[in-house]
Amino acid sequence: MSLRVYNTLSGKKEVFEPLVPGKVGMYVCGVTVYDYCHIGHARANIVFDIIYRYLQFLGYEVNYVRNYTDVDDKIIQRAHERGIDSHALAEEFIQAFDEDMASLGLALPTCQPKATEHIDQIIAIVKRLIERGLAYESAGDVYFAVEKFPAYLKLSKRSMDDMRSGARIAPGEQKRHPMDFALWKTAKPGEPCWDSPWGPGRPGWHIECSAMSMKFLGESFDIHGGGKDLVFPHHENEIAQSEGYSGKPYVKYWIHNGFVNVNQEKMSKSLGNFFTIRDIHKSYDPEVVRFFILTAHYRSPIDFCDQNLQEARTGLTRFYETLQGSAEAIEGLDTDTSGSEEGAALEARFRQAMDDDFNTAQAIGHLFDGVRAINRHCTTKKFRKKPELVAAVRDLRQTLLRLGGVLGLFQSDPRTWLEQQKHAALARLDITPEQIEQRIAERNQARRDKDFARSDAIREELEANGIVLLDTAQGTDWKIK
Repeated sequence: MSLRVYNTLSGKKEVFEPLVPGKVGMYVCGVTVYDYCHIGHARANIVFDIIYRYLQFLGYEVNYVRNYTDVDDKIIQRAHERGIDSHALAEEFIQAFDEDMASLGLALPTCQPKATEHIDQIIAIVKRLIERGLAYESAGDVYFAVEKFPAYLKLSKRSMDDMRSGARIAPGEQKRHPMDFALWKTAKPGEPCWDSPWGPGRPGWHIECSAMSMKFLGESFDIHGGGKDLVFPHHENEIAQSEGYSGKPYVKYWIHNGFVNVNQEKMSKSLGNFFTIRDIHKSYDPEVVRFFILTAHYRSPIDFCDQNLQEARTGLTRFYETLQGSAEAIEGLDTDTSGSEEGAALEARFRQAMDDDFNTAQAIGHLFDGVRAINRHCTTKKFRKKPELVAAVRDLRQTLLRLGGVLGLFQSDPRTWLEQQKHAALARLDITPEQIEQRIAERNQARRDKDFARSDAIREELEANGIVLLDTAQGTDWKIK
């Protein structure tokens, strides 16, 4: 099966065929750096990190560009509120973004350009659009004339007539048409600005992405990504100005991830349900957040709530428990390492899911099949004396780790990860390991005394407090429910 991707431009899944065989150019809109990133930013960046990783897994050479918008009205306003330079504010939140993305296990893009470093390219594009009659200068501002670009709204599938009826010209704007958008803005007192043929000013939001994407990927490239909220106006305007500038198709495949809701409501500061990535990490391990996001197809909406995060933590814990348990089960055993039919079949199902528009939810479901197979083999009677089962477990375990790596999962040492989760859970449960061990000792004594009612009562008491006892040949261990 060939990789098929859903293209927002065509509104259907298409076979993925890059413009240059074996190579992929991908541009993803980055953040406007004026505040800490929230769960919506986490989803978008994890989604395109997975796409990046999977394309590399398929053998493509990927040039992945993700920008920083480091000059913008919001940045200027926030800097003014804090009484600092807008450049200093932008650099502060660029660093914060990098830290947040690293915590979520994102691979670094090929390059991460800043808008302010590409003013010359932006000015050159604006000049050419004016020369072609697609843009005009008005009182120091420059606007793109949407009526001069017949294909305008082809991405969002909107009607120009409907859009015109709802469009307004804001006070101070000198536009010819309400839907014309700014390519260059004249500078107001105290704002950051650069010299241009139209006087001191700064770029509009949309033009910067055209400049940076075309600089690093060429006038036509394979994939442009971002959240669904960017389809209009941002990406629609990018198409107009980029194709108006070059006269060539701008992007072959447009990919957009779905929204994040919080407790089934739209995330909003006004609703009090706005969570930054740093807020979330206080309660949930970053890999749990990543796992949670990948349990839904990237185009579907996803509901961020404690129940769903807890279920994700339980699911990820099961993977790590299986990885640790299987490592212990095959420790010291020499077996054939050439692979197994089960491992090959697992990888084939994983690839089939990912080839269907990067269906991580289905792919994770197949990885759970691998977990069940490993646990079934390891609990088979006299498992260690059955070389074919030991070999299958070894291969399935390595396959889980390798395919998990494609999703950015299971890369921690299982024992260390499980211990960290255990201690974090104890902090939430307000109980210490010493207290648990004391209760286990009391239970063991009750069992020796054949006081099974008391033994059962201690087990039930601990389980009611989220502690599950595990009786093994080596003694009694425990884990978090």
